Amino acid sequence: MSSIDPKALRTAIAVLVGGITVILDSTIVSVALHQLAADLDTGVGTIQWVSTAYLLALGVVIPLVGWLQGRMGAKRLWMYALGAFLLGSVLCSFAWDAPSLIAFRVVQGLGGGAMMPLMMTMVMQAAQGPDRARLMSVVALPAALGPILGPVIGGLILGVGSWRWLFLVNVPLCLLGLVLAARLIPADQPGRRVRLDVVGLALLSPALVALLWGLSNVSGAGGFTRADVLAPMILGAALLVAFVLWALRGRGEPLVDLEVLRSRPTWAATSLLFLSGASLYGAMLLLPLYWQELRGNSALGAGLLLIPQGVGSLLSRTVAARMLDRISARWVSIVGFIMVGVATVPFALADAHTATWPLLAALFVRGLGLGMVLIPLMSVAFQGLAHAKIPHASTVTRIAQQVGGSAGVALLAVILASTSGTPAHAFDVAFWWTVGFTGVAIALSFALPGRATEPAPEATPEVAKAAA
Repeated sequence: MSSIDPKALRTAIAVLVGGITVILDSTIVSVALHQLAADLDTGVGTIQWVSTAYLLALGVVIPLVGWLQGRMGAKRLWMYALGAFLLGSVLCSFAWDAPSLIAFRVVQGLGGGAMMPLMMTMVMQAAQGPDRARLMSVVALPAALGPILGPVIGGLILGVGSWRWLFLVNVPLCLLGLVLAARLIPADQPGRRVRLDVVGLALLSPALVALLWGLSNVSGAGGFTRADVLAPMILGAALLVAFVLWALRGRGEPLVDLEVLRSRPTWAATSLLFLSGASLYGAMLLLPLYWQELRGNSALGAGLLLIPQGVGSLLSRTVAARMLDRISARWVSIVGFIMVGVATVPFALADAHTATWPLLAALFVRGLGLGMVLIPLMSVAFQGLAHAKIPHASTVTRIAQQVGGSAGVALLAVILASTSGTPAHAFDVAFWWTVGFTGVAIALSFALPGRATEPAPEATPEVAKAAA
């Protein structure tokens, strides 16, 4: 790391500490819903909004991040967002009933929703050339490890203490993140003042909220045929189409500049991030359920059995960054997705009596593949974009990951619930679908740049086309 620009490295360290809290929080809380329902004397249907409200708050704020950064500057916005997440965490720990907890989770979601695209923007704007891939191997760490380690940490906390510690555990990390941000992130000046695209905001934020809300309801009886799934998804899709037409009209400055998708590296990476979100989060629905429902493990035991996947993801990051310097994003991505797909096949062939150690080895390989995939995608998505375009690319890629993850979870939940036959057969079918996601991703990876070099950082999307 000694060769990395010190300013970019300091920025990456500061945002990493704060960003870890956001990713871990959503997965830590997911394992506690049944206990929260019992302690707060409410039904599971109501307490589910603890997760849903957080998810919807993310959808509201993500489209605003680029505009807010231009008005306030990245450092100030980061510290405000981290402060809001800290406030929400403290308030959640003092919640007295389900409605208060749900309301405080919205505060958390608003802060966290601003942080996730902003952390990528700040690192990409601070780093240049090969530094981007190496720093992405650090900054992308929470995105891969959060869904894997979150349930383990949540289970451990619930095993020794109150559910309130699920939120209080964020406090020291948030405070450390604020101190590091104040000391390490260089001060920046707000950009030129741009009028808020009110029409774009009125179309895009409700579109994301409606899509995410509809997808979050799919796991109930009836799947995609339910009214509370179809209605919001149709509305969300219509609003999203309207936003695209509005943003491409060529007048004024849109809330999210979709012109960044004219760059082949950006649209290819965005599409693959959608698929990787579906593969990662969709499988994180299936894997714990497999260990619990078919193998009889507890929630904590299932979480511990997923550790090999996290270890693999951790170990492959540095290797992926080095490979990206020597070969290309295209081949690093292809190799990574092949590893993910091949390592998922054993679960598609497994039953309740399959030996445990081969499956743990497969999880380790799967983690290696996931770690390899994220680095080239998160680096190449910004290749050739001008400095001012990076916030827009961050927003687009973050939306793709968020919606992709929700879509993957929803689709696999329906497949798992609707497949006839034994539970083992239902899991086999769902895991084969996950393998199918990776197959599509392998084919799409050929659209990524085929050379290890990248165009000048200030090139425009029209000029900076990836080498075939």
